[in-house]
Amino acid sequence: MEIICENCKTKLKIPDEKIPKGQQQVAVNCPKCKNKVILKIEGAKKESSVPEIEKKSGKEKAGTNKPKFDEDEDISLDFYEHDATLALVMEDSAEQAEKIKPDIEQFGYNVVLAKNTRDAIGRMRLYHFDLIILSEQFDGIDVGKGPILQYLNHLSMSVRRRIFIALIGNNFQTADHMTAFAMSVNLVVNREDMDRLMDILINSIAEKEKFYKVFMDSLSEAGKV
Repeated sequence: MEIICENCKTKLKIPDEKIPKGQQQVAVNCPKCKNKVILKIEGAKKESSVPEIEKKSGKEKAGTNKPKFDEDEDISLDFYEHDATLALVMEDSAEQAEKIKPDIEQFGYNVVLAKNTRDAIGRMRLYHFDLIILSEQFDGIDVGKGPILQYLNHLSMSVRRRIFIALIGNNFQTADHMTAFAMSVNLVVNREDMDRLMDILINSIAEKEKFYKVFMDSLSEAGKV
């Protein structure tokens, strides 16, 4: 699909697979002038924004607590270079998210700040994020019961192992491998250690890359890749 930015007249080509299904309109950010272009999708039927893995067999009782999603909010598409390194930040504090954003950007990441659960899952469906920083109470939902980790845990192994997930919480012991394993993340960080978050991340990401290099080399030698 091709559209034209009304502000700078740049032609934008959007692959059909990048357009979220069920959306009646999508906001596209022009990569040149950053103007927001509204793309209206004819004949689109609105689908439920709850991930498939959250749908039950219809036996749930009324009144049970479910994550709330803003279904009327448009998804905004951003365009990045094909080799861009992306980081998604899901912080329950907007102030904290803005605080750590420049630190992450210093290491070459294009940082995306998720507004809520629906926005986060929508973006993860559209883009590959190399780094994900997730607060245990993001969007007011306990991470262990919410759809974010459920979505990530249902990714194929080949996709999941390319993502580094850091979980931030008040009761974690920073870099506790057993807790990280139990939560299906790569790293847990106590919120009191946020002032040295990047040092912790750099060391942990380096360890992960070293491990998977050995792992992939072993698979290659065994003729499995």
